Formats: sequence, structure tokens, C-alpha cells
Amino acid sequence: MSKVLTMLKLQQKLNDETNGLGWEDGLTNRGKQINWRRCIYIEGAELIDSYPWKHWKNIDASPDYANIKVELVDIWHFVMSEILRVNKKEVRLSLEELAKKIEDAISNLEATKEDNFYKEIEAVESFIGKVFCNFEIIDFTKSFFEICYKLDLDFDSLYKLYIGKNILNKFRQDNGYKEGTYKKLWNGKEDNVVMQEILNSSSNIEPDELYNRLEEVYKGLN
Repeated sequence: MSKVLTMLKLQQKLNDETNGLGWEDGLTNRGKQINWRRCIYIEGAELIDSYPWKHWKNIDASPDYANIKVELVDIWHFVMSEILRVNKKEVRLSLEELAKKIEDAISNLEATKEDNFYKEIEAVESFIGKVFCNFEIIDFTKSFFEICYKLDLDFDSLYKLYIGKNILNKFRQDNGYKEGTYKKLWNGKEDNVVMQEILNSSSNIEPDELYNRLEEVYKGLN
């Protein structure tokens, strides 16, 4: 199975379990409105806040590239969710056909890392602007991957982080995230950081093993 198809299937499963079947119609099974494009631009703003862009605060700080990559993966969750929604409502390709079209579109992308963080911010803002334009699955996906490459996140790294974040999101939902009882700070570290440390400790960790490792740490929290 291709990595793109694996991610699409995982995202579909996560959305089905989190929001209920039929979420593509725009409502969760609890009647909450879903707006994936709003999710994308809000996460984009959070990504930009990982840069020391403020001229009045922490002016000598460096960009937090570790968090920037996590934010890109969060955005990818929402990009795929909107892709899946549009595909089901309008395009109606099988997931295999959709994955193939995405793979073909990004296979020859050429985008190099920007030479300063102000240009990186401008690239992200340009991408966010496309959320408000007519949405075409393949063009928008290409734009997202161009941003990833400009911010030095290659496809394989995105895939590994996505698998990690997808499992973490499932773990959060299973442990009270919607109800507000979930603990996001684990012994002084955000759960995102712990997840990345587990990923980095094993080059070929399987999703089920990652979930079990997260559970072990979470059960040991004070």
C-alpha cells in the first residue's frame, strides 16, 4: 500500500471514529458543525507563531522548527479531511484512485527551502490565502507539499510524523480529549514531544506499538 493511501485511510478512520459516519455532510454525530478550511487557517496561524516574527517581543529568538513541523502535520490532517470531504461529495474517486492522483501530482515537485524565515512566513501566508479560493483537490495538495519542502519537511518525514500524530490524536480521543479531562502535559513535556521522542527511538515502530508506548507513559503520570 502506498504511503499516501495509508494516510488517507487512517484519516478516514480517525474522522469516522471521532465525528461519526457521515461527517462529510458537515456535522459531527453530536451536531457540531465541521469546517476543515477554518481548521487549516487557524493551524497556519499557529505555525506562524512558531517564528519570532513579533518586532516587539523575543526579537533575538530562533524559529521553533520542531514545532513548525508538527504544525505542518496538523495542517495535513485537516487538508486530507477536506480532500476526503470534497472527494466524497463532488469528485467520487475511490481512495486508491485519489491516492494515485495525489502521488502523481507531487512526484515531480521542485521546491527548495527558503533562505530566511520571513520568506517562509510569506510562503505559509500565501498557502493560507488559497483556503479562501475555489478549492481544487490536486492543486491545493501540491501547494501544501510545496510549503512542506520550503520549510524543510520532506515526504518521508511528514509520513512518519503523520503516523505518530494520527495515533496520538486517537489516543487523545480515547482518553477524554473531547470531554476536557485529557492531560496534555506529561511530566513537564507536551504529549507531542513525548510522541516524537518515542518515534525517534525506533526507526520502524508500528502504529499499535506506538499507541501502547503512549499508554504506558500516560498511565504513569502523577
